[in-house]
Amino acid sequence: MRPLRYAINVTLDGCVHHEAGIPPDEESMDFWTAEIARADALLYGRVTYQMMESAWRRPDSGAWPDWMREWEIPFAETIDRAEKHVVSSTLSGVDWNAELVRGDLDQAVRRLKQEPGEGLAVGGVTLPLALAELGLIDEYEFMVQPVVAGHGPTLFAGLRERVELELVDRREFRSGAVALRYRPAREASAQPQ
Repeated sequence: MRPLRYAINVTLDGCVHHEAGIPPDEESMDFWTAEIARADALLYGRVTYQMMESAWRRPDSGAWPDWMREWEIPFAETIDRAEKHVVSSTLSGVDWNAELVRGDLDQAVRRLKQEPGEGLAVGGVTLPLALAELGLIDEYEFMVQPVVAGHGPTLFAGLRERVELELVDRREFRSGAVALRYRPAREASAQPQ
């Protein structure tokens, strides 16, 4: 079974708005490029899919936009070519290497996890909350930004039951951000030592 990994930027006070943290730099973009590349497919809700598509889809001209810095292009290329699954009840269709996921979320995601491969990556805010509630996330990665936002949507707001996690990796960045990788404690304790 391929693992479902959730990764997101989060401020010290838990804000997950995509503009709340520090601006990306070359080191953080290299990190996120590697995270996307280690997944066989991406799993997004409608909002995240549309936001990512508007920023990172290769234009029809084939040339990346002028605003994109040279060190952002590897990320753009990686996410542009990635297979995507989009959970939405309102979209009538998707493209950009994507297919719609409809019906029972639990069953649909379990089917995706059963497919062969190295893993699925999920992003966003609302969909990961639903997946955490269902116990489907196998790994959590938080890039904690050295910022107190003081406003905005917060990580797992409304989660009904707490999820105990075990730290499995940590990486510090020159910017002061820290990437923390966790697995649910129930899985970590079941692994051989």
